[in-house]
Amino acid sequence: MDKASMDLRTEVFMGRASTKLVNGSICNSRLLRQTCSFGVKGFSVKNYNSIAMTSSEDNINSVAAKVFMESASSNKTGLNGGARFWISYEEDCILDACEDEYGGMIVNPETLPWNTNVFAHALEASISSWKQKGKKGIWLKVPLGRSELVPIAVKAGFKYHHAEQAYLMLTYWIPEGPCLLPANASHQVGVGGFIVSEKNEILVVQEKYCSSTSVGGWKLPTGFIHESEEIFSGVVREVKEETGIDTEFLEVVAFRHAHHLAFGKSDLFFICMLRPISNEIKIDEQEIKAAKWMPLDEFTKQPFIQDDKMFKKIIDICMARLGKRHCGLLAHQVISKFDGRSSSLYYTVEEPQKFECEGL
Repeated sequence: MDKASMDLRTEVFMGRASTKLVNGSICNSRLLRQTCSFGVKGFSVKNYNSIAMTSSEDNINSVAAKVFMESASSNKTGLNGGARFWISYEEDCILDACEDEYGGMIVNPETLPWNTNVFAHALEASISSWKQKGKKGIWLKVPLGRSELVPIAVKAGFKYHHAEQAYLMLTYWIPEGPCLLPANASHQVGVGGFIVSEKNEILVVQEKYCSSTSVGGWKLPTGFIHESEEIFSGVVREVKEETGIDTEFLEVVAFRHAHHLAFGKSDLFFICMLRPISNEIKIDEQEIKAAKWMPLDEFTKQPFIQDDKMFKKIIDICMARLGKRHCGLLAHQVISKFDGRSSSLYYTVEEPQKFECEGL
């Protein structure tokens, strides 16, 4: 018995893949589906009174297939009834996948073969089949627990796209010429809250971990937006987590765009005006060293703000907003016919004098 047959039989007996008879041999892989509906794991079993035979047992060359047929029943007439294994015929040995709207294929990560040899065979067959059918890109998501499949995919020509804590995404561009698949996310998004109390005091923090140039300085509460989180809700969350202060989002006052920062990514940082609706501070001791309400004049006179043109400009804009000389960007929920989804569009009103754009 060759190794491929041994690997195949092991995979079949473990109930981890569909069993298919292709040109007289078992193909141990998932079926290509036209939609993303996933089938039940394991080989196909049906309860019949007899085994449907379209060819003689002598034509079945696979050892695994013979074992299945022999274990099903020694009585081919089925007079005794019972469960019988149904071995189906398919066009090709390809991975379970669905087609995306751009003519690419998305492999189902939940049905990847458990055996590496079987996976390598199915991957090669899939690429060949999809190439013949004129498909474009292939998206292969490898879960963290299946990392042994990564070098096999790389050897087959796949490239890294991006990684998260639970998976690695790889891609394969089939047509000749430059790859047209969208690149990995190029930006991270941060927010900062400008919060002034009725006593004209601003909410500020000192971080536990900061650069040497910021040691001892008091800054705005800041943080990063989570996946699928809005700017207006993210900044409220960050302020609450760091200081314990509840706030209400008012406007995006300004934003900064910088490049080549963490991991070489670009960075968008939104300065938001918030209204405080509580006063008692309770810091996050994991990240924040201290927090307090500071007189606004004292905050703006800090050397690291006065000596930095960008920080000074940001504070000047915020002060202009407080002084009724500037209107920021309000969040409006709109639905686009392009995708039918609700989005947040940030803009100033066309006629500010008819809107309450007169300071806090």
